[in-house]
Amino acid sequence: MVKKVVKTDKAPFPVGPYSQAIIYGNLVFLAGQISIDPATNTLVQGTIEEESRRVLDNIKAILEEAGSSLERVVKTTVFLADIDDFGKFNEVYQHYFPSHPPARSCFQVGKLPKGMKVEVEAFAHL
Repeated sequence: MVKKVVKTDKAPFPVGPYSQAIIYGNLVFLAGQISIDPATNTLVQGTIEEESRRVLDNIKAILEEAGSSLERVVKTTVFLADIDDFGKFNEVYQHYFPSHPPARSCFQVGKLPKGMKVEVEAFAHL
């Protein structure tokens, strides 16, 4: 199998030496996404809800570029700066995954890149 790099200008460019996503076989592995607006390349720093929407929109754009979709996500990992935001994050998340949501892990972490409140990585199939 060949590893294919996914790159789209509809999601933020990586802030380090990594790819937005990798396709390997029929699987898509997305790098963790934070709330950078790809149109302006600036951080969306606001409420947990605002940041979560931007993060999930970035994930959606990368998946579409890869030939996949949110409906094909099988696993996500959510990193929260404050676990007390868990409920508010879930309110946003459920709108992106309204039925048959993917398996998920969620953790509070010590600190996220650029002072963000949330980061999400995802795995999907084509």
